[in-house]
Amino acid sequence: MTIDQHTSLYGVVGKPIGHSLGPAMHNAAFLEAGLDAVYLAFETEDMEGCLRGIRALGIKGISVTIPFKSRVIPYLDDVDPLAKKIGAVNTIINDDGRLAGYNTDALGAYRALNEKGVLPGKSCLVLGAGGAARAIGFTLKENGVDISVVNRSDARGNELARVLECPYIPLDRLGEHKADLLIQTTPVGMSPNIEECLVRKPVLREGMVVMDIIYNPLETRLLKMAKALGCVTISGLSMFVYQGSEQFRLWTGINPPVGTMRRAAETALLEQNESN
Repeated sequence: MTIDQHTSLYGVVGKPIGHSLGPAMHNAAFLEAGLDAVYLAFETEDMEGCLRGIRALGIKGISVTIPFKSRVIPYLDDVDPLAKKIGAVNTIINDDGRLAGYNTDALGAYRALNEKGVLPGKSCLVLGAGGAARAIGFTLKENGVDISVVNRSDARGNELARVLECPYIPLDRLGEHKADLLIQTTPVGMSPNIEECLVRKPVLREGMVVMDIIYNPLETRLLKMAKALGCVTISGLSMFVYQGSEQFRLWTGINPPVGTMRRAAETALLEQNESN
């Protein structure tokens, strides 16, 4: 493709951002759809300044990642009701300078879990209290799953549990509780710190569904341990691709080429790992 003044610009903002598979995934989708558009990664510590730049430069859409999913909300002109309820935004649409925020993490998580047949009536331990934990917690509750929040910080964990109207479990008491499903939503275990893990073996049992939203590495230490113990595992790549495909739909109004996006993300992740 030829990139010029007519090319629509999209991107992802966060810190750190070098590991993001977003550019590979979305650029492959734009190419497949025949769109004159490009997606770039922008690392920043200044979210307010970044949003001024988005308006000034006419950037069409932005993905929002760690640590800005909740912090970005006060700077937006409109927030979708679901994103407002969750308290986290991971997708921004720029409509002639008016910025609207959405949350596609919730749908991405639901679709990833649905692939494994996770049904209402199950119990789930949600590990973490950030934006992704909030999105996943609301999604599970709305689909009839009995959830509990687990976190290292009691203050943040209790706050999310209050919002979700569910029990809070301190991390050091995780082993005392059983559930059908465990979802790890923190950055612990993300590359390059791939040997880190918040969960100990006694928490896991055969047949339990274990999902880690980290996608680099594709199989975290938690997922390796869970697989060895006979758990059903779900990698973060599935959630990432599904949330990204919904971003693509919101930005373009076109049905996303999900298969192309998944293959591009898998290839980019393989190339990252080979170069390290």
